[in-house]
Amino acid sequence: MENTSEDTECCSCGQERPATKFAHIKVGLVLGVEAIPKTQLRAVRVSVTKGASVDDEDDKNTLTIVTNAKNVDKAGLRVVVAMAGAVVPGSSGEMIEATLFVLFESASGYALFERIQSEEIGQELEEVQKAALDLAKFGRYIKLKSFAPFKSAAHALENIMDVTEGIVNDHLKSFLELNLPKPGKKNAAQLGVGEKTLAGQIKSILGYDCVSNETVTELIRGLRLHGDKMLRQLKEGDFYRAQLGLGHAYSRAKVKFNVNRSDNMIIQAINLLDQLDKDVNTFSMRVREWYGWHFPELVKVVNDNYQYARCCKLIGNKANLTEEALPELEAILSQDAIKAKQVISAANASMGTDLSEIDFTNIEAFADRVISLTEYRTRLHGYLVSKMHQVAPNLSALIGEMVGARLISHAGSLTNLCKYPASTVQILGAEKALFRALKTRGNTPKYGLIYHSTFIGRAATKNKGRISRILANKCSIASRIDCFLEKPTSKYGEVLKAQVEERLKFYEDGSTPRKNTDVMSAVVKELGDLDDEEAPVAEKRKATDADGEKKKKKKKSKDVDADEESAAEKPKKKKKKSKGDDDE
Repeated sequence: MENTSEDTECCSCGQERPATKFAHIKVGLVLGVEAIPKTQLRAVRVSVTKGASVDDEDDKNTLTIVTNAKNVDKAGLRVVVAMAGAVVPGSSGEMIEATLFVLFESASGYALFERIQSEEIGQELEEVQKAALDLAKFGRYIKLKSFAPFKSAAHALENIMDVTEGIVNDHLKSFLELNLPKPGKKNAAQLGVGEKTLAGQIKSILGYDCVSNETVTELIRGLRLHGDKMLRQLKEGDFYRAQLGLGHAYSRAKVKFNVNRSDNMIIQAINLLDQLDKDVNTFSMRVREWYGWHFPELVKVVNDNYQYARCCKLIGNKANLTEEALPELEAILSQDAIKAKQVISAANASMGTDLSEIDFTNIEAFADRVISLTEYRTRLHGYLVSKMHQVAPNLSALIGEMVGARLISHAGSLTNLCKYPASTVQILGAEKALFRALKTRGNTPKYGLIYHSTFIGRAATKNKGRISRILANKCSIASRIDCFLEKPTSKYGEVLKAQVEERLKFYEDGSTPRKNTDVMSAVVKELGDLDDEEAPVAEKRKATDADGEKKKKKKKSKDVDADEESAAEKPKKKKKKSKGDDDE
């Protein structure tokens, strides 16, 4: 890589002069840099002697550098070579080799390793990969420079969270400043960092030249593989136990959420609700078919699945059904006396077959299961509605709880939904139709899940596409408000719903709708007035509390003054007595 020689003869006059060094370096084949194709390179001879000219090609005291630049001055040359991670020319003609340090963020603490045999492992990436598998070879290439363990499990979690977010923690900052040479021209040190965002922050804050290439990645892979043996400060098993504990703590910290605003519960509830609808319909159909052998006319009178299952349980054997069961039938059939009488008359004239007692027992047991599932489905729906009002009040006010929950479930979370543009929200749920249309070059779908909204059904056929686009736009705004608003409120959703109503009227009779800016500013002003009204009440409470504390303090001070006065009078009386005794 470096070719030095001594030259005692001047290039022009033949006079002798002190020997100096010169070297031949190829940028692109230096340490830590991938090779550059030779077709893109251009040879430039640049002097490293102090005060020499760039175009002085006759001087033999030169540093030959291969680069693709046409004209490079001395300062620019140093920047190019330093960025390449190679050799930086000093002011006196000396060659300073860049030392590579590798930052390893383990579960036990920060470790700083120094690369020893740079020429061997820096030239080819394959050699690094082979050496990383063998501990003996890897130990000759890299050595531990410093290790700073974490103080506690909470401290480790804090640092690792900062590393993943690309934040330079104070502990990491002090560790690097203590163990790395200060960045400068003479100290050409490089820091290998696995996280590119963290590398950029370290470079901007501390000024170190950070590298995040494939060679550094392979070195860190080797450190992860042999970390427990290279960190000799740790006992056997400590490294893996720290990894396991930090892994659990990191996972728990990542899934932490506000209990009252958990969209995951909405996703589970809506999925279970859809599954219950399918199951209840299947089981109800089975009850109808099973009990229909005995009382086939009941299906024509009672259409609702829940009411049919309850009637099946109440009636049992149709031969035992009399006028005495009329009030109970009316209670089941929503106080419909006419329908209850029709059931009794149909039972008297039924053409069904007779069943045994054990058959009736099994039918009633299955009807009980259908009834319980239907009642649980009703309770689950109420739970979902309350959750939607807590998590996404504006979206539920705009498009309804069920459709809003399905949008959140299909997107994966409320955060993912708020990241989608309005065009994606519009066709969310119609992906198959979209890709089929793109494949066959047909018409793309106009709506997906938002088709179940009442606005699409109320719009005319020619305006369904327009309303779906407007509704998707408002849903996107509402989801973003719900996701990032600190105090949940449904005011924005109500106003957005009114805007969609105005747009429907505009398409029907041409009445001009309000502008979005005016509507939103009015809502913000209304919410601001509510906050202002709440503020004086809180101030009054604080003022009354402060007055009460002042009165208490005054009473205490008066009591203290009285105690002090009584205490001062007592020694005076004693002094008078002592004077009388002296006179006697």
